[in-house]
Amino acid sequence: MSKTVVMTAPVKGELADLTEFTCSLARTAASVTRSYFRKPIDVIQKMDKSPVTIADRECETRLREMITERYPGHGILGEEHGFEGKELSEIWVVDPIDGTKSFISGLPLYGTLLAYTRDKNAQIGAISMPELDEFWIGVRGEGCFFNGKPCRTSGCRSLEEAILMTTSVEYFTPQNREKFQSLSQKTRLRRYGGDCYIYAMVASGWADLAVETGLQSYDYMALVPVIEEAGGVITDWSGNRPNLNSDGSIVAAATKELHQQALEILGR
Repeated sequence: MSKTVVMTAPVKGELADLTEFTCSLARTAASVTRSYFRKPIDVIQKMDKSPVTIADRECETRLREMITERYPGHGILGEEHGFEGKELSEIWVVDPIDGTKSFISGLPLYGTLLAYTRDKNAQIGAISMPELDEFWIGVRGEGCFFNGKPCRTSGCRSLEEAILMTTSVEYFTPQNREKFQSLSQKTRLRRYGGDCYIYAMVASGWADLAVETGLQSYDYMALVPVIEEAGGVITDWSGNRPNLNSDGSIVAAATKELHQQALEILGR
């Protein structure tokens, strides 16, 4: 990653060491994924028909090795290599390449998601966008930081003024697509594509609302501290705070007022 990016956060509380280690994981992930980006690479289709590459698997392997060496008593959940130590109270959740379809298409909108959880609740979450030299990290009780500086959500309180984002409407079931379209029609502007990047946009105030379904815990756990510590609200479509066992429906909003308006449509 470029030397211009500050992959750290001015954290001094009990989570300081874990925060710095999370930043170290992000730097390692960036070095691995960038070495494969826009180069000839084999693409394998997984059982669920989603694509995976050597970059995904090598990156997660490296991150797991780092976590096990530094914190041998912690569990690890990753997209590519499964769940180890699920009975433990402290668990790292890793998505080495969120947006593999973008990665193999040469689009720079792929990211690495990292979360440190305690008792199934996310305490630290990071969104790293290696090709964009952009990095967000949220730390419970400490705030959210974009490239080392505090960031906040927009403060938007109404759907009529909101910019709405989702990765793709094709990921919604027919019933959920109808709900999303009802919500979309009430917003000022909507944009598609981006995977984890759309939540970073909400955290920094450039977008106001992000809505998706069908996500796995490694897709959303890192997003929780980022959104909440930036001043926003993130829940499932039923209004419950996401944890390791959530159903994968996600709505992230700049404010509680905007969040409530979205839930009134999505939760029907």
